[in-house]
Amino acid sequence: MFKEKNLSPRLLALFTALVLSVPIGLGFFAFGGHSWKEALIAFVLIFAGSYALISYIIQNFIYRKLKLIYKFIYETKASKKQEMYYKHILPQKSIDEVRADVEAWGERKRREIELLKRNETYRKEFLQNLSHEFKTPVFAIQGYLETLLQGAMDDRTLTERFLQKASRNVERLSHLIQDLDEISRLERGELKLHRGNFVIQDLVREVYESLSLLAEPRHIALYIKKGCEAPLFVHADKEKIRQVLINLVENAVKYGRDRGSVTASMYHTDGRNILVEISDDGMGIPESAVGRVFERFYRAPGGRARDVTGSGLGLSICKHIVEAHGHSIHIRSTEGVGTSIGFTLDGKR
Repeated sequence: MFKEKNLSPRLLALFTALVLSVPIGLGFFAFGGHSWKEALIAFVLIFAGSYALISYIIQNFIYRKLKLIYKFIYETKASKKQEMYYKHILPQKSIDEVRADVEAWGERKRREIELLKRNETYRKEFLQNLSHEFKTPVFAIQGYLETLLQGAMDDRTLTERFLQKASRNVERLSHLIQDLDEISRLERGELKLHRGNFVIQDLVREVYESLSLLAEPRHIALYIKKGCEAPLFVHADKEKIRQVLINLVENAVKYGRDRGSVTASMYHTDGRNILVEISDDGMGIPESAVGRVFERFYRAPGGRARDVTGSGLGLSICKHIVEAHGHSIHIRSTEGVGTSIGFTLDGKR
């Protein structure tokens, strides 16, 4: 269907000149007493003059402004290639096409502004959380040492107890620094994987054994889901996946309920990949916080209220390790029911 608004500037000038010259040429012939040859000459002259004038106005006034708009959009000094574009391609565009370009630019800028706002919020939260993670052990160490320097060293039993507590906080700081260094290397893409085939159930059992002392005081059972005992081979970096499983099981124990359970399940997904899930029946995570648990230092509401230790970087490290394997990690959680965190790995090669 013919639409004037979709015409290019030259076609618009052509159409306007035609609208002007046709009735004038006909008027010359019908009412001016001129021959059809004179009327045709008048039509051609008026058409050519109108077309030239309208094209000049569009090119030198309207599209000069549009050219400035495009230069503003691209925010660069025009190169020779861009000048050729402005001279030959831009005048061929319809006003609707120019409008679409400007709207697309506006949408890109809107998304960039939203991203900058999110990043600024994330930066503030990150600095606040980092300050919290360092402040707690540093202030504890400072308090123990000041107490000892003020005369408590005369009590050998008290001195030994304070030094042990200070040592534990120094160890916590050391782990925090190590985790920060680890996640920095992961984000820079410096992680080197040493892939091999191994049975994922065997690795889960090794992790359970190493963390059994953490689970025993709260009587939390660690087991593999019934029906998932059959050996499944995965192709991955065993030590890095061990690190992922340790972080996930530790979190499941820390935030699980007393006399509860932590369950590992493994499944074939599409014949090529293996899904591994670690589930607990603990407090769960609020729906509003589920999408943020893989952020550095982020803890869901209520998490800080519990007496749990850790750098707050564990899940973020897990995410980077799994993604370095070319796969993804996901979380499902319901408050008061529990949490399941799963990730996929390549099957045996």
